[in-house]
Amino acid sequence: MAAVEAAMIFPIMTLMLLGVYDLGSAILANQKTIRASQVVADLVARGNMITDSDLNEAIEAGRLAFEPLNNTSYGVDIVSIRFDDDGESEIVWRETLNMTPVADPLTRVEALEDSNEGVVMVSVNYDYVPLFAKFAVNSFAMQEVAFSRGRRSPVVNRVP
Repeated sequence: MAAVEAAMIFPIMTLMLLGVYDLGSAILANQKTIRASQVVADLVARGNMITDSDLNEAIEAGRLAFEPLNNTSYGVDIVSIRFDDDGESEIVWRETLNMTPVADPLTRVEALEDSNEGVVMVSVNYDYVPLFAKFAVNSFAMQEVAFSRGRRSPVVNRVP
C-alpha cells in the first residue's frame, strides 16, 4: 500500500521540485536584468561625452551582469535625451543592440522633464528559457528600464 502511494506522489513531488528550481532561476534572471540596466545607465552617465569604445564597454558590462546565465538573448536600447528651455524633450543619440528599440522613449521621460537638463534611458531585454518547464512555457520575456542623469553635465553627448 505504501509503495503504491509513493508511486503516485513521487511524480507530483518531482514536478513541484523542478518547478521551484525554474521559478528561482527566473527570479534570478529578472534580478540580473534589473542589474544590467542599472550598470549600463550608470556607466553611460559618468561623463559628459561618451565614445563608441566607452559605449561598447558599457554594453559589454551589461552582458557580463548576466553571468553565469546564458546571455545570448541580452538586448539593450540606450537613449540620451535633452530637455530644452521649455522642458521639451529631444533624442540626442540612440544605440540599440539585439532588440527592437523602445517605441516611446520621449513619453517615458515626461515626468523627468526639467528645462536645460537631460536623462539617459537604458532598456534591457532578456529572454529566460526555463530548464525543466519548457513543455509548459517556451520562455519568459523580461524588460527593465533604468533612468540616469548625467553626472558631469546635464546631457551625455556621443563622439565617434
